[in-house]
Amino acid sequence: MTVHFIGAGPGAPDLLTLRGRDLIAGSPVCLYAGSLIPAAVLDHCPPGARTVNTAPLELDEIIAEMAAAHAAGQDVARLHSGDLSVWSAMGEQLRRLRAMDIPFTITPGVPAFAAAAAALEAELTLPELTQSLVLTRTPGRASTMPPAESLTNFAVTGATLAIHLSIHNLARVVADLTPAYGADCPVAVIWRASWSDQRVVRATLETIERAVADSMERTALILVGRVLAVQDFAESSLYAPGYDRRFRPQDASSRFSAAPE
Repeated sequence: MTVHFIGAGPGAPDLLTLRGRDLIAGSPVCLYAGSLIPAAVLDHCPPGARTVNTAPLELDEIIAEMAAAHAAGQDVARLHSGDLSVWSAMGEQLRRLRAMDIPFTITPGVPAFAAAAAALEAELTLPELTQSLVLTRTPGRASTMPPAESLTNFAVTGATLAIHLSIHNLARVVADLTPAYGADCPVAVIWRASWSDQRVVRATLETIERAVADSMERTALILVGRVLAVQDFAESSLYAPGYDRRFRPQDASSRFSAAPE
């Protein structure tokens, strides 16, 4: 028996990985994170599967479901939205399972920021503009922020910011970022990225509060950075004619020209 932690993706049911789909289909028990998991993903459960919405459960109750399945020799598909590596509360579940000697696997999922970037038709790292993407959030009731991980500190880098779980703190986001990024810095808020009712609002730090005007709550991602609007940017050297690389050596003197051993 194994508990399979599966990143179910940002919302669109067809953004579930093939591995995730197959693990769900082979698990007679499925624990899923409430309204964040589309019903169509649960359609992959085998006939007669026990499905449990974990939204109203406490951690001990979730672990009890896993332990009961373990005792019965049944695999569990544990579904979380997006990818499991950030803000999934997976770590505390794994710690409990390790202590109970219950085996588990982890299958990554498409993260929300990737779905949001796709909705914007944007690359979040552009040559000579920014080569870093910061995934962060503002403090909330469930989790505080370490003092050093403030928006003002991240803003000093000029990196593209993907600010999760913070639409309710939009005014604070604007106030913290404007001094470093400038009032004209492009901002996009993507609500329910990849869902059928996805909404996108584009503005600047100066205008984003009015543009959103309390029209979105929860499940909204804030992207901030010059990459969201710039068109005049340098091209990568990767595909440049004179760039010497392993799979396209420039001439016989290239260090990549020798036949592989």
